[in-house]
Amino acid sequence: MRKLLLILMAALMLSACNKIDNNELSGFAVRLNLGTYALWNTYGVSGVGDYNIFNRPKGLPSNFPYNVNTYTGFGGVLLIMGLDSGTASYTPLAYDDACPVEHDATVTLSIDPDNFEAVCPKCGSRYNVLTGAGGPVSGPALTRRLGLTTYVVRAATGGGYIITSY
Repeated sequence: MRKLLLILMAALMLSACNKIDNNELSGFAVRLNLGTYALWNTYGVSGVGDYNIFNRPKGLPSNFPYNVNTYTGFGGVLLIMGLDSGTASYTPLAYDDACPVEHDATVTLSIDPDNFEAVCPKCGSRYNVLTGAGGPVSGPALTRRLGLTTYVVRAATGGGYIITSY
């Protein structure tokens, strides 16, 4: 009985060590309305790897119609067309654009055009943003098991999508 209990405890501890924390930068409001065909066709994403970054303080993308009901999280919103690992279908995916290792809203990610990984310019951490998980691939984020904060992308009745933190 003791052996069984020890084996179960060891298995639980090992499984807890493999968990990725995608909530390091959670708790920041996100509401990005791309809910019409016109807005989606202008600012949305269409093909795999196609992406756009929304950052209200930095005015990205330029000419986006930000209003009082628009919130872009901690470091902005990275919107990318990828594969949702839960449904195995191609869909728009959204993440906070700040590196969770750095905890600094001004340290934002860029996309490596060779493999579409999100890369932190400061610590060098790399994240897989094409599978829906935003999990770390290399760097301090992998060592610390920190993934990107994910946001909800919902289809809107007007033909586009609405991105929220809830």
